[in-house]
Amino acid sequence: MTARVRPGWMRQQERSNTAILKLMVWISLTFGRGLGRLVLHGIALYFSLFSPQARRASQAYLARALGRPARWRDGYRHVFSFASTIHDRVYLLNDRFDAFDIEVSGAHHLDQALLQQKGALLVGAHLGSFEVLRSVGRSHTGLHVAMLMYEENARKINAALAAINPKAVQDIIRLGRPESLLEVRDRLDDGYLVGILADRSLGGDAQLEVPFLGEPAAFPLGPWRMAAMLRRPVFFMTGLYLGGNRYQIHLEPLADFSETSRGERDPAIEQAVRRYADLLTRFCRQAPYNWFNFFDFWQKK
Repeated sequence: MTARVRPGWMRQQERSNTAILKLMVWISLTFGRGLGRLVLHGIALYFSLFSPQARRASQAYLARALGRPARWRDGYRHVFSFASTIHDRVYLLNDRFDAFDIEVSGAHHLDQALLQQKGALLVGAHLGSFEVLRSVGRSHTGLHVAMLMYEENARKINAALAAINPKAVQDIIRLGRPESLLEVRDRLDDGYLVGILADRSLGGDAQLEVPFLGEPAAFPLGPWRMAAMLRRPVFFMTGLYLGGNRYQIHLEPLADFSETSRGERDPAIEQAVRRYADLLTRFCRQAPYNWFNFFDFWQKK
């Protein structure tokens, strides 16, 4: 039996330290977001200087997104944006939305879809913050969000953040298990929004190569096959970090598999992946420092 090839993002070891993360949580909740953000500059500087592999990947991506060679300060800003969204999880997972200025665009499309059918799928990327989507529930009584996620690469971060608010763990559906699809179906039937980030694969999964930021890139087909099997509408979702305490949520209709027959699935899935890559390109160029894949995304497997 051929062993599954581990993709680059899994082979790249996570460098976070659980003790430091827990200290950051304590500082943030005890002294406030302002003091906690001062510490982030040191963390961003450290990783900018001592993570050469991530730095090279950042520069290669930023050159595509910015349309010019990336400078050192671009790389630092990239890492600092990532650190900021991780730090803000402390507050977002505790429903401290009052600390942020959050703008929502496109929610009316989602409202219309939910009038026709309970539950919807949100397909995002490692772009901005997914946790900020929880703020949408403030204006939608009874609306809940669950997240499908790969646990291996971020297990230390998730363990630390689970200590912030244990209730948040209940809204995580772990990928890679036989019962995962059934759990997703049950959450959708209960009216949940179920999110998945569709820009990484587990390795060995079926992929489709489509243009992304001017160059072909491979995207996994698994999320789209799941959406087609569940016969649900799909929305592109991103919560862009705009600096300071500002976030901008975008919800865009992406595909609707509600009436897609089995024979129509493959072309419908291909169309959805192409639209996904187009939307991802658009938002990466709109907010280039929000893309948090610090590995060679365009590498040939």
